[in-house]
Parts: sequence; structure tokens; C-alpha cells
Amino acid sequence: MDFASLAPRFAGQFIVFDGPDGSGKTTQFRHLLSELRAHGVDPCEVREPGGTIVGEHIRSVLLEHHDEVMSVRCEMLLYMASRAQLVERLIAPALTARRPVLADRFVSSTLAYQGYAGGLPTDDIHAVARIATGGLSPDLVVLFDVDQDTAATRLNPLLDRMEAKGQAFHARVREGYLQQARQDPTYAVIDARASEKEVWAALLDVLDHRLPGRAL
Repeated sequence: MDFASLAPRFAGQFIVFDGPDGSGKTTQFRHLLSELRAHGVDPCEVREPGGTIVGEHIRSVLLEHHDEVMSVRCEMLLYMASRAQLVERLIAPALTARRPVLADRFVSSTLAYQGYAGGLPTDDIHAVARIATGGLSPDLVVLFDVDQDTAATRLNPLLDRMEAKGQAFHARVREGYLQQARQDPTYAVIDARASEKEVWAALLDVLDHRLPGRAL
């Protein structure tokens, strides 16, 4: 595919990369950012949790190991607090300026981890998300799906607090993502078990079909 013809179609689009830990989504995220910049596009790059001074402090609280057990409800609210700051400070202004926004995780992660895997009602998460984001939602969520055995080979052995929650938890996370994709047409699922090159090709195909302005 000629990326030069695809790059202008990103203008004003809010695209989320998401998936289980070890799915390889961040590798593809960085590859796409590099290609966009090489073709003269200035994307707004954000990660969750974090991306702002406030958000990075929250990220440390969420991902570092602690002596005190953090409740799932507390986790959810902390993620949403980081997200609220990120939307107000970076995402909304970038979209207003017609810049593309690429996010490494968003509400879809909270639904998978604290909702489907953690046990919080997804309706409650959606309600808090509407407050945190002001009703803002992505134009496209690219879901990188991977089985647990493949994911385990890609994780840093020094697992953060969320990565270290165990196999049963992460199996529920994966199913939570797939359940969202079955219910929401803004999701596009990519089989992330393949090689990095093959996953990149699949990503480009998804973007070509889902971004506005595709030539018929």
C-alpha cells in the first residue's frame, strides 16, 4: 500500500490501539507514528494511563506494586481521572485543530480489565467514562487479539502490577475485549499472533478500509 495516499486521511481522526498485555499493540503504535511523521503528519500521541503531568503521577500509583491491595473500583476511578486530564489537556484540543490523535489504550481497556475481568458492572464504567471524557469516543478502536501463550513470550519478566494478575484474570481480559468488539462496530480486530510484518500489513488494510476518504 502507498502510505503517502493514506496519511492525509488521518486528519481529525481519533484512533485507539488496544489489546491484552503482550499483544504487540505498542510496537505497531510506534511504527504507525513513525510512518505518519515521515509523511509530514503531526499526530497527537497519548498513552494511558499517563500522558500529562497529573496522569503520569497516577500511572505510578496504578502500575507500581504496593503493600496495600488496591480495590478494583479505586483502579477504575484512577484510570478515569488520568483520562479526564488527558482528554481536556491533549486529546480534545488536538481534534479541534484537526490533528489525528493516536492513543495507546482508552476506555476499552477499563471495560476489559476492571469490568469484564475485574467484576465491575460495565454500565457503571460507561457512566463514569461519559463524565471523564465529556462524551468523547474514538472513531476507531484497533484491537490486537492474542492468546495467552503467545502474549507470555512477549512480556517483560519484570511484570507491572496489572500484568502480574495471573492467567485466569488475563483470559477474562481477552474475552472482555472480544465481547466489546462483537457489540461495537467502531472496533476492528487484528490477529496479533502473526509476525510483526504481517500484523503491520493487516493494520494498514484496516486503516485503508476504515478511515474516511477511501478511493472506490
